[in-house]
Amino acid sequence: FRPPARGFQCSARGCRAHRSAGGALVANVLRNGSVLLQWGLRHWGPPRPAAALRGFALNCSWDGTYTRFPCDSVELGAACRDYLLAEAHGSVRYRLCLQPRYAPPRPAPPAQCVEFRVEPAAMRDIVVAMTAVGGSICVMLVFICLLVAYITENLMSPALGRGG
Repeated sequence: FRPPARGFQCSARGCRAHRSAGGALVANVLRNGSVLLQWGLRHWGPPRPAAALRGFALNCSWDGTYTRFPCDSVELGAACRDYLLAEAHGSVRYRLCLQPRYAPPRPAPPAQCVEFRVEPAAMRDIVVAMTAVGGSICVMLVFICLLVAYITENLMSPALGRGG
């Protein structure tokens, strides 16, 4: 278990926030490939007695290259207001739906759904590594060129001057 992330705000550099159409559910897609879901009850229509709230049902699906995969349903407690999806797959379109569960006879309000795509972490790491290696090679080539110019200017010129 982890402590709840109360007051978490998605920064532009560190993550990208995706909000459901009704505004109740927010998916904060972090740069490390995890997703922090946050929600509040005020966007689900008229207020209901808090004692009638039994919890939440979180359902998800994601689109792979050739097929759609359903995720296992997750039942969350009534006091829960965030959920961390620790390892999301990169370059995959997710659809997460959250629905509050109330005690009968109250009908459950419609689910709030959010769709997002996680940036592929592996490609980002490869690009960073290739940039670092390419930069190192460029620096080495500059040093080699400077060394060749120094040798050509200081060692070759006096030898040619003595011979003539």
